Formats: sequence, structure tokens, C-alpha cells
Amino acid sequence: MTDVTFESLGVAEPILRALAAENYTIPTPIQAKAIPALLAGRDLLGIAQTGTGKTAAFGIPLLQKLSIGHVPPQPKQAKALILAPTRELAVQIEESLRTYGRFLNLKMTVILGGVNQNTQIRNMSKGVDILVATPGRLLDLVQQKQVRLDAVNTFIVDEADRMLDMGFIRDVRKLVAFIPKQRQSMLFSATMPEDIARLVHEMMNQPERIEVAPQGKTADRVVQKLFFVPMAQKRQLLSELLKDAAMNRVIVFTRTKHGANRVAEHLARTGVVAEAIHGNKSQNARQRALDLFKTGKARVLVATDIAARGIDVDNISHVVNFELPNEPESYVHRIGRTARAGGEGIAISFCDSSERAYLRDIEKLTRMKIEPVAHDLPELTAEQKAQAEEPRRPHGHNRGGKPGGGHKPHGGGGHRGDVAADPHAPKKRNGSRSHWNRTRDSSARRAGGA
Repeated sequence: MTDVTFESLGVAEPILRALAAENYTIPTPIQAKAIPALLAGRDLLGIAQTGTGKTAAFGIPLLQKLSIGHVPPQPKQAKALILAPTRELAVQIEESLRTYGRFLNLKMTVILGGVNQNTQIRNMSKGVDILVATPGRLLDLVQQKQVRLDAVNTFIVDEADRMLDMGFIRDVRKLVAFIPKQRQSMLFSATMPEDIARLVHEMMNQPERIEVAPQGKTADRVVQKLFFVPMAQKRQLLSELLKDAAMNRVIVFTRTKHGANRVAEHLARTGVVAEAIHGNKSQNARQRALDLFKTGKARVLVATDIAARGIDVDNISHVVNFELPNEPESYVHRIGRTARAGGEGIAISFCDSSERAYLRDIEKLTRMKIEPVAHDLPELTAEQKAQAEEPRRPHGHNRGGKPGGGHKPHGGGGHRGDVAADPHAPKKRNGSRSHWNRTRDSSARRAGGA
């Protein structure tokens, strides 16, 4: 499909001009397949790994559809609704749509948690053409009658499997009930668990299915390396690796918020400019950390899986899995932060003895063996060995008999996809949240989440 261009797909001139200004000339496989189907008005189910260009795949047809015979929206109404699981992804989608639609007279806004709702209410007061939102805050504003969804003619769910992981599927179903049945629907997901398959059946009409990569396939052109290293030496190994100047823009992933803070603090003490991003931080703090990383003022971004999807930063040289994820799909999304848009990158994983089961799950999902690399760290001291042999427990005191309890999110956090499990905690069920979190009051989530 090397001769395919955006023009040959039927993309309108104003959008072509905007794409050319961004040096977008050749559509990615999912764009080449999705754009004609969506311009023809069909529903679409897209299965694609991260970094394949999904935003443009649905965004370009959406912008074109809304611009033809454009009629201004009514107060509080939205003509198109895009749901995203994380605040960062919602912001990124809206920024991309503004870029592609810069020569079109379309109004768009973002609704998300973690910030004051008054500005969002004000932005919706005159209506918008495109609304990008996280589910919790949007449902709140719909129930407050500050947002109307009765004029939505295009409905898009991005990263649907992440919605499931974060417990948002119930909110998505509630929002679907407010949207007209006569609409065009699109759903994008990297994997297709049973709950997502049911959602597809409920919300879509004979969708065209597009799958551009096998589920669980890691991003192309990512060199994967593995170090077997005790937990007590992981920070030391990270510092040694960062002596390599080639590691110039690095995301380091941890399983917990506390772990992210500790790694960032360790790096700062060693002279590496690092920022931490996780669900306990306010939206403004998260955006500031991202901006410092994007502009190169911070060399390292230390993140929980909140950042595994939705962060699209150019030229990330390395991804480091400081701790392996306890859900193998997260590994695919983490390392997909590098080697984007046809580039190349390196993914480095640290694995201690308690994480061997996670490694096996990852290799089973990706159908590939990650070859270990030797490191030059000295043998553990007696003190480090004793520390390593101590049984580990979840962070925070065990209050009320609940595993891992005692530490509650604050500062606009509540990002449920960011609550990571201890290696010795019970396994999650069906790739979703731990069973003790399943009955958490959804209103509490919406107050601070997403």
C-alpha cells in the first residue's frame, strides 16, 4: 500500500493542508483501512497496538464529516463524543484534532477530572462540535445537566480495554444510554477481552473490523533487553545505565506511585533531572511534568501505568521497566512509548526473583523470549541480601483488614488504573482490578478520577 496517500483516501483539502504542515504524507496501515470505511459512514472496530496512528484514523474522518454543511451546535450540546481512559490521552486527542482541523471552523473542548469543573461548564455553555472526555467527570456533568448528549451523531471509545482495566465500563454504558441510537460508532482497543466484546455488541451496528497487528504484538523496531537484578540493586543499575548519553529521553515505569516518587528522588540525588507522574498528583502537576519531559528539560519521566497509553512524546530513546507490570498487556503498551511513528527505540526490563511469573506471562503474551543481558554490578552485600530476603508487603498499613489499604489518593488523584499491585498480592481477575477494589463507590472515582 505504498502508493496510498491521504488524498487518494478522499481526505478534504483543508485537512490535507494541515497534515502536510505536520509532514504527514503516507497513511499508516490502520489509517489507510479506517479512513475510507469511516468516510462511508460505517461503524468500526479497530484492533491495533499502541503507536499505530489511531487518533488520525478516527480524527480525520470525524473532522471531515462535521465540516460538511456545518451547523453550529446548540447550548450544552456536543455533536461528537470521544471517550478516553486517562486525562493525558484526552488532552492529547484534543490537541491532535485541533492540529488536523486547524483550517476548519470547528469548536472542541476537553472534560476531565482533577481540575475545577467551572471552566468546563463554561466551555460547554455554547455547545461544541467535538467533546473529548474521561467518563467519570463527563457523567457527573451530564447528571448535573451541564452537558447534553442528545445531539451526538458520532461516538468514539478509544483504548477500550484500558477503560475496562480502570473500571470505567459501567460509566461508559451509562453514557451510551444518553446518546441517540442513530449514530456512527467507533471503538478502538489493543486487546479484545470478553467485556469489551459485549460492549461492541451493545453499542455498534455491524461494525467493520480492522486488525492491523496481532493482539499482544510488541511495537516493531523496539530492541528489548532484560536484566536479572535483585530489587535492592535496581536503582544502582538504573544509575549505571543512565551514564550512557544515548539514553537522552527516557521513561521509567514502576508499579506503584510511591515507587515512582522514590526512583525520581534517587535520580535527582544523583544529578539526573527527573519528574514523576502518577495518579496522586494533581492534573496541573502531571501536565507540568509532561511539559518538562517533552521540552527536554527533564531527561527522565518516572511513571506508573497511567502513562503507558496516551503519552505521545517524540523521540523517546528508551523505556525502562524498573518493575515488570503484573498485567502482561501493560508491557506492550509501556514499550510502545518508544519507536513511534516508524522510529526505533530500546526497551530495558529489570526482573528480580519475585517477578519471574510476570516475565513468563509477558513472554507468553508476546510469543517471544526476551534474552537476558549480563550486568557488572558487584555481588549483594550481606545487608542487602538480608533486606532482599525479607517478605515484602503492600505499601501502607493494613487497615480494616483490606490488602494494601491505608494509603488513599489525594490531590486530585483517584486514578484507578494507577493502583498497582504488590508482587505477592492476589492475582487480578480477568485482567481487571483487584477484587477488593471492585465495589468501590463509583461516585468517589468520578470525584477525583480520570
